[in-house]
Amino acid sequence: MTPPTVRTWARRGHTPVIRVRGRSQRRISIAALACYKQGERSHLIYRPKRHVDHKRGGRRSFAWTDYRDLLIAAHQQLGAPIVLVWDNLNVHKDRRLREFVNTHDWITCYFLPAYAPDLNPVEGVWSLLRRSSQANTAFTDPDHLMSELRHGLRQIQYRSNLIDGCLAETGLTLTTSRQQRQ
Repeated sequence: MTPPTVRTWARRGHTPVIRVRGRSQRRISIAALACYKQGERSHLIYRPKRHVDHKRGGRRSFAWTDYRDLLIAAHQQLGAPIVLVWDNLNVHKDRRLREFVNTHDWITCYFLPAYAPDLNPVEGVWSLLRRSSQANTAFTDPDHLMSELRHGLRQIQYRSNLIDGCLAETGLTLTTSRQQRQ
């Protein structure tokens, strides 16, 4: 992974050069849910996955079963129904995943417009991650990258104001269509 550069320096008249080792063919994917509930702190639930067999024709991304498992874990962790707002990733629209969502009454699913990353709060999480734990770092191996990703996501996870800021940046607000019991 080529490291994102946040800030660097060089002598006047010399272009700064960052040397990194050759590109790795290993793949790492991360799925995350930014969870919001009025009156409670925000949560970030994530699952990183290292794809070790992608060179032999294995999958290079999350399968529908990985997303299913993430939703089940989120439901167990939150202890509440989930209103899911997803982008239009092809796996999110997979027939088997749609069947799973339709057969469970604790999930309600909506999709964002065709290309609207500015409406997806998780994109803000990725931006925070790139600017913090990944900035100016040349990872020595996939394990180093994975540990830094976990550390960076944990830092965001424990600071609910950052997750709230990702929602605020979208311009979307939390509203409820149901009457709240008093």
